[in-house]
Amino acid sequence: MKLRVGIVGLGESWENGHRPALRTLSDRFDVRCVCCEVAHLADQAAHDFHVQPVDGFRALCARPDVDAVLILSPQWYGPLPILAACENGKSVYCGAALDIADPEEANAVKKKVEESGIAFMAEFPRRLAPATLRLKELIVTRLGQPKLLFCHRRSSIEPGSAVRRPQKHCPTIQREMIEQVDWCRYVAGTDPTSVIGIHHGSVTENDGEDYQMMSLDFSPVGQPGTGPMAQISCGRYMPTSWPEAVAFRPPAALQVCCERGVAFVDLPSTVTYFDAAGRHMESLDSERPVAERMLMHFYRAVTSLVRKVNDLEDAHTALSIVLAARESFATGKRVAIAPSP
Repeated sequence: MKLRVGIVGLGESWENGHRPALRTLSDRFDVRCVCCEVAHLADQAAHDFHVQPVDGFRALCARPDVDAVLILSPQWYGPLPILAACENGKSVYCGAALDIADPEEANAVKKKVEESGIAFMAEFPRRLAPATLRLKELIVTRLGQPKLLFCHRRSSIEPGSAVRRPQKHCPTIQREMIEQVDWCRYVAGTDPTSVIGIHHGSVTENDGEDYQMMSLDFSPVGQPGTGPMAQISCGRYMPTSWPEAVAFRPPAALQVCCERGVAFVDLPSTVTYFDAAGRHMESLDSERPVAERMLMHFYRAVTSLVRKVNDLEDAHTALSIVLAARESFATGKRVAIAPSP
């Protein structure tokens, strides 16, 4: 069975991620149309798959020959394509990590997806990276439960791809923080109970911050500091004109201190860990690309007779935590996090 899909937005992962994955999985996915705010990008992608570009996401979602919508970049649309897909009963693959800054709007989108009954998958590539899956195995077999997690991301002031430039509905630091929060929740295997947030930079411009940091406490309620903790940060303070500075001594994407060892993860496929036996390094380059893994998960979610809601809950929880960190920064206080359903 082929899944007929329409594409909304072409993000920075299109050329090296989604495009080759869709070609490899051509026996599962049939691209029918493309919509992108940059006309020449839409024309090029449509030409690659021998389809016609569509002028608007609403027209794309309403097409009878489209079963599912792949939202690969938020562009100026924000959550509107998700709502349009819900109205037309089309499943959604959301590659924009729910870039929503208003808690009420986030809850409204979640409610709309739930009521529509569609299959929904949020794109969290760090979860399905070979290095992450191997780390989860090591936690169970050799390293023990995580105690401290350090998750860092450093990039330039101007994102490398023009289609991912900061704009009203495309706050890149917020997106990075959402993905890192989900990653730490997945590795820790539990939900945080409180958060402290720090921001730096201009707050008068869209996505004007150049640095964000949060401390997640996974301790039991009322007992802060007694359980696992995660420090998550994202910095975008170096101009693209300084490429050597951006690449100088980059921190490990994730460092995890466990009961019986410590691990360093470099995405997508390298894990270096230390335990009583010494140093160990594993490279998993032969694994299937992450973009293919994610699309296969989406295919199974759409074609399965059992509706899965975990992805929607995970995306909403990660977004809620990031918004709680903003509240913490604004109030100067630790903010409690309600347990996820």
